[in-house]
Amino acid sequence: MNLKGLIKDVVSTLITVAVIAAAGYILTGAWPFMVAVQSGSMEPHIHKGDVVILVGKDRTKIVTYEEGMKIDYKSFGDYGDVIVYYPNGDTSRTPIIHRAIRWVEAGEKLPGGVIAKHSGYITKGDANSMYDQPFISQPVKPEWIVGVAKFRIPYIGYFRLIFG
Repeated sequence: MNLKGLIKDVVSTLITVAVIAAAGYILTGAWPFMVAVQSGSMEPHIHKGDVVILVGKDRTKIVTYEEGMKIDYKSFGDYGDVIVYYPNGDTSRTPIIHRAIRWVEAGEKLPGGVIAKHSGYITKGDANSMYDQPFISQPVKPEWIVGVAKFRIPYIGYFRLIFG
């Protein structure tokens, strides 16, 4: 293959990827708009290696587990929505995908008796016996949320986990 042909192929591939990324963001309002699940903390409903498609938090109402029980709303096999968030808002850390259990106000007691420093969501992995707060994070502020999980594509995320 000559250099001109190689450059043409690379540019074509980059344009295709850019169009897909832009379309994904425009359609979902989330960036990233899909994530590969890296742990089994959401089993049996979401598995390690699944790819989850997100919708931006501004494009949907986040329904907590407690609210979901009252209105019979389920997502991924249980009550309430599953959210992806940065622990304590730290974008250098790997985002966490867990279920929003309930909303707490600043000053309320968190699971474990610690007082919430600010308002936010209490979260928990479906496979976990304990809540994320106060162990992983303070209550999840809305601005820490990357998106709300809406769909899952089983196991194709393994490619991302192997090469990423």
